[in-house]
Amino acid sequence: MWPRAPYVPLMSLPDIPAPRISDLARSRGPGGVEAPAVDYLKGLNPEQRDAVLTVDGPVLVLAGAGTGKTRVLTTRLAHILATGRARPWELLVVTFTNKAAREMRERIAHLIGPSSEGLRWLGTFHSVAAQILRRHAELVGLKSSFTILDTDDQERVCKQVLEAEGLDTKRWTPKSLSGLIDHWKNRGWTPDKLPPSEDFANGKGQSLYAAYQARLISLNACDFGDLLLHNLTILSKHADIAEEYRRRFRYILVDEYQDTNVAQYLWLRLLTSSTGNVCCVGDDDQSIYGWRGAEVDNILRFERDFPGAKVVRLERNYRSTKHILGAASGLIAGNRDRLGKTLWTEDEGGDKVRVRGVWDGEAEARLIADEIETARRAGVAYKDMAVLVRASFQMRAFEERFVLLAVPYQVIGGPRFFERAEIRDAHAYLRLIVSEDDDLAFERIVNVPKRGIGDTSVQKILQIARLSGVSAMAAVRDLIGSDELQARTRTALSNFVRDIDRWRGFAQTLPHWELTETLLEESGYTDMQKADRATGQTRLDNLKELTQSMQQFETLQAYLEHVSLVMDLDRGDADADGSGAVQIMTLHGAKGLEFPLVFLPGWEEGVFPSQRSIDEKGEKGLEEERRLAYVGVTRAKSDARISFAANRLVYGRWTSQLASRFVDELPIDHVEAESDTGYYGTTPGMKDAKSRWDEMPSFGSGYSSPGWKRAQSFTAAQTPAARPARHTVIEGEGRLVATADPKAASGWTRGQRVFHQKFGYGSVRAIEGNKLVVAFEKAGEKKVIDTFVEKA
Repeated sequence: MWPRAPYVPLMSLPDIPAPRISDLARSRGPGGVEAPAVDYLKGLNPEQRDAVLTVDGPVLVLAGAGTGKTRVLTTRLAHILATGRARPWELLVVTFTNKAAREMRERIAHLIGPSSEGLRWLGTFHSVAAQILRRHAELVGLKSSFTILDTDDQERVCKQVLEAEGLDTKRWTPKSLSGLIDHWKNRGWTPDKLPPSEDFANGKGQSLYAAYQARLISLNACDFGDLLLHNLTILSKHADIAEEYRRRFRYILVDEYQDTNVAQYLWLRLLTSSTGNVCCVGDDDQSIYGWRGAEVDNILRFERDFPGAKVVRLERNYRSTKHILGAASGLIAGNRDRLGKTLWTEDEGGDKVRVRGVWDGEAEARLIADEIETARRAGVAYKDMAVLVRASFQMRAFEERFVLLAVPYQVIGGPRFFERAEIRDAHAYLRLIVSEDDDLAFERIVNVPKRGIGDTSVQKILQIARLSGVSAMAAVRDLIGSDELQARTRTALSNFVRDIDRWRGFAQTLPHWELTETLLEESGYTDMQKADRATGQTRLDNLKELTQSMQQFETLQAYLEHVSLVMDLDRGDADADGSGAVQIMTLHGAKGLEFPLVFLPGWEEGVFPSQRSIDEKGEKGLEEERRLAYVGVTRAKSDARISFAANRLVYGRWTSQLASRFVDELPIDHVEAESDTGYYGTTPGMKDAKSRWDEMPSFGSGYSSPGWKRAQSFTAAQTPAARPARHTVIEGEGRLVATADPKAASGWTRGQRVFHQKFGYGSVRAIEGNKLVVAFEKAGEKKVIDTFVEKA
């Protein structure tokens, strides 16, 4: 344990300002209460007013989307100050972003004037925790002048720790270790409390974590996770300090409580006084950040944590129309783990939510682009329209279409598809294969992934190439046989040239999309992304989308010319008529935003809900995906349009897609459905299948997708004699392939021995619906569908 510093009573610290003459002389209302600048309660509905005026004891405000939660939180804070229940420095108010904290401070100042000054403990979790840590840094081995490391510095320290342990930093990357340590800190785990199940580098996780923490102490530094983790150590081990803070913070207010992680939850519990004057505002139906540590259970168990707590439901929506709210409410009702509320509005107008099935992904992009143009001609500004996707790889088709039609757009939360680093890297490889003279492509990828060719060597190669009047690749071929460069660098360059030559040979025989997959695999680029646990999978998804989009072009040159055209057109004026740009973003990035017209494409099984999320988290993952769908629908103010495709091009083959289960969970009374997918009855011998969407009118009569035309012309061209011989009409029943429902019937038992065609023999460890967790003798632990195994 660190030596304890002399204890200084908090109330004597100099952060409490002495009364000012202007404060003493300021005009006050009856009873000595300072007169508010405005009537801050004016305009509140009954539920909002109840949430504001209930100031004593624990209060949970369940604020649905668009119900005015920010106003309630700021008005409640203003009410506490205006009525003299607490002074500004006796309030702890925590938010998730600096922007939210600034907005709250400005709103309070507008409501009650100068009384809002001195809110020293209003800020983000990390900023408030940093203030506390500065005061007690010695208790965790730091000085009060400690440095807070950024992400790059954290990874550098991780690299030092990995190298000190003699580990391969290409296999066990610093970025992966840094991300894992951040995850552990979000869970409130110090190295000595790390569960055995949490591991890294074959059993070295705990020792690496401890070494990392020791290194930070020696640097008098901490990372962002430490700000809360060190607070937990101080408050839990020093009861007198925790009690002083509990006495100081007479009221605690928390915004976006559904997004708190374990460490934030524990921190709040340690600071909450016995009076329990804590107010948490949030919406369990909008908890969508489980992938970064948020625990929806924090808000679900609020009443257990604070017995006798009052729950106020804000259900009156001021944003969306009746049909949008009805569709969203019906969808989220499918979740079992929720506190429950039903949004409503006095606005009886508005169109129903439109659900459209289209033939393929390109048709979906054309449809949405056309509807955006139609809406623009009707007077809707581009900036008032948004395309919200489940994953970033889905943006590519829309970006290309918008560029070709000169529709201004803006990607929020990241670069445009063709500007992403992994896409530029892949293109650089392809450009160098097509042309050895492309020195810009050479410079970009000669050491990506790292081959041991340093920046100094690269610059020397480029300088020699310029002086000799040849390309960088030509210069490399000459330098390999000389002593101009170190032997290690010459070997790496020789291997690089050999690879480029081999791939150039493949380009003569392989389809260009297969060539791309091959070079990414053989170069080690794919493995580099797999080793990155933080963003690697997203980058791999983008590269997969890249290779699939290449299949539309006959040659590699044609594809690269298309990319150059798209990038060139993309530089046009994005706001020529002052109407702004269409917003493209992921559903996660859209939380807190609103748009009059929202497009929600790609509602297909495996994409949305994400198959990866379901596989990793089961029922919890599915429920978070449903909450994400709810967030997407409620971003729309007046018009929400959902679409899904019947076919997608996957690895050169057309595959049929199933509409997302979320589509059928929408209440049909609030939905207008149109279908042009060609799911049913397009080929003789198939029995017409029916879905509840078939009763709706179709817009397919004028549809002109090339894929659709090919399918229709193929069917029409076949004479009865030419068609494959068929007997009677085929009837079939669909069966559920996979489910995480624990109630699903299963004929398997734990410990039962099974055989799998791919993984071999093993025994059942766990059963999740009709999915089995099996410990295979050679392949290790895998999750498989029960119909894919047989009893051994």
